Amino acid sequence: MDILLIAPVAGLVSIAFAIYLFFYVNKQDAGTQKMQEIAAAIQEGSNAYLKRQYMTLTVFVTVMAIILAVFLRLEVALVYVIGSVCSGLAGLFGMTVALKANVRTTNAAKVNPNKAFPIAFYGGAAMGLAVVGMALLGISILYYIYPDPTVIFGFSLGASSIALFAKAGGGIYTKTADIGADLVGKVEAGIPEDDPRNPAVIADNVGDNVGEVAGAGADLFDSYVGSIVAAMTVGLGLGAIGIVLPILFAAMGIFASIVGALFVRGKPSSALNKGTFSTCGIFAVLAYLLITYLNIPNGLGIFYATIAGLIAGIVIGITSDFFTAISSRFVKNIAEAAKSGAAINILTGFSYGLLSIVPPIIGICIATIVAWSFAGTYGIAMSAVGMLSITGIIVSADAYGPIVDNAKGIAEMSNLGEDVVESADKLDAIGNTAKAITKGFAIGAAALTVLALFTAYTEVVGIVGLDLTNPYVMVGVFAGAFMPPLFAALLILAVGKNAFKMVEEVRRQFREIPGIMEGTGKPDYARCVDIATKGALKEFIVPCVLAIVTPLAVGFILGKYALGGFLAGSIVTGIVFALMMANSGAAWDNAKKYIEEGNLGGKGSDTHKAAVIGDTVGDPFKDTAGPSLNTLIVVISLVATVFAPLILKYALFG
Repeated sequence: MDILLIAPVAGLVSIAFAIYLFFYVNKQDAGTQKMQEIAAAIQEGSNAYLKRQYMTLTVFVTVMAIILAVFLRLEVALVYVIGSVCSGLAGLFGMTVALKANVRTTNAAKVNPNKAFPIAFYGGAAMGLAVVGMALLGISILYYIYPDPTVIFGFSLGASSIALFAKAGGGIYTKTADIGADLVGKVEAGIPEDDPRNPAVIADNVGDNVGEVAGAGADLFDSYVGSIVAAMTVGLGLGAIGIVLPILFAAMGIFASIVGALFVRGKPSSALNKGTFSTCGIFAVLAYLLITYLNIPNGLGIFYATIAGLIAGIVIGITSDFFTAISSRFVKNIAEAAKSGAAINILTGFSYGLLSIVPPIIGICIATIVAWSFAGTYGIAMSAVGMLSITGIIVSADAYGPIVDNAKGIAEMSNLGEDVVESADKLDAIGNTAKAITKGFAIGAAALTVLALFTAYTEVVGIVGLDLTNPYVMVGVFAGAFMPPLFAALLILAVGKNAFKMVEEVRRQFREIPGIMEGTGKPDYARCVDIATKGALKEFIVPCVLAIVTPLAVGFILGKYALGGFLAGSIVTGIVFALMMANSGAAWDNAKKYIEEGNLGGKGSDTHKAAVIGDTVGDPFKDTAGPSLNTLIVVISLVATVFAPLILKYALFG
């Protein structure tokens, strides 16, 4: 147990460094009065949404905690509440830092992109290190109090359920605003993306924070915790070292991420990748030294299994970059297709999205087989820990994206001039690619996490293997297979429904408020923020509750074998849909940006208008449904595992 002290120490160091970075960002110059007013409006809208979302989630968490306390154990209910609170705090802290960093990045961009880049990255790094620090500190302290991984599953379930609501709700919000701003502002009115004359522009920038900062932070917090707890549960058969090793490896990952963040310097175009790859190398060295020091049975086999997961994460990230980078031939082909109109542009992007799922799934398959051959089912669980060990640096790069996106918007709304907007736009293009890579990583991490959780479920319920000739298993597989597409459909329909209201409101303001286009009339930004907020809070409840209730219904009605099949079916279709949506959406977005750089007719051309429509289709793909699916499959797996004892006792059939 003495060596386990490394984990809470690593968590505290990570949180302390995150706070240091927060103060570093906060002391930078926030720019002119006009810039600060715009940043304050974005902050006000973001805080208002998050406050209302957390009020809604408090009711849900309370009800779930009562259910867990009554039907399972009081300890499980308690750690569930702690996991929920930690997940919410991680998202809130990340958004707070991002809201400080955006305007300061804009002000630094007045000098050049190289001066602005570290402010944006360190803002993201503060969030990344807070996420992993809080997660590991929570797990290690709870393990000291309750040395039983099945109790700590409650912590993971709390983190996952909050992540699901945060990701789905934030995704609906951000794309409601984005689509309204793009379709009316860019296509109909022909004004720039973040033009202050656009009534939806503040709501659009708020959406970046509530969807892509707070939501993404909760999302990776969820996968990170899930992978560690699943590996701890699978490691029960190996004794104490099998339980604590995932926690120790996670601690090594935190130390590697802190050092790796210091390598993010130099040219912005290559600095993020430099930080990620250096973190991977440092983690591999630290993990090897730890395994050598512990001198445990099959230690090297466990190490190789862990590194297999880490390599799979790198492969998935590189694949996402290959298909979605603005310099990619796939993206240029999508842009070319826009010359024939929106339909061909959409078909081309969708097809490349389907193609893009092949390499990462092959990588996941290889990592799974390699991990199993070296260390059995425990090796598979540890491969997920290996992939998620560098979550600190991954979240840092992910949060960087919306910070620089906001910075570009503030530059444009503040009328700082074309040079500053271009400077911020260069950082935004790097952020767009970074977001595509980190989304791919998050999806791959969720895939290995749910494989580990699936193994944990089979051990809890005593299933040796799933027999596909068993009708209950096959019914479960089909039921699980429809869950991710159903969930995605409900989220996209929610975006479409609310975006329609946003489009009509923006059109109304252009029509009824005199002087908007001339710059003499002020748009009603608050009305658009209100539409996005109310729509998101109303629409995210049904799909998220459905995600929790459905696996329980399958388990209690059809039994443990059907629920095992349900998990298998949801994992397969969840990963396929998540990868396709994330990559096709990012490719459509960068195809639009490629045209906006002056290619194929540039801004305002018919080709550009067709690409904007393609990007509008891709928006809910990559920022709402796609990234929510990896959270969905983790939640389904955790619900099944936490409630497994009750399902074994009370299932009607199977």
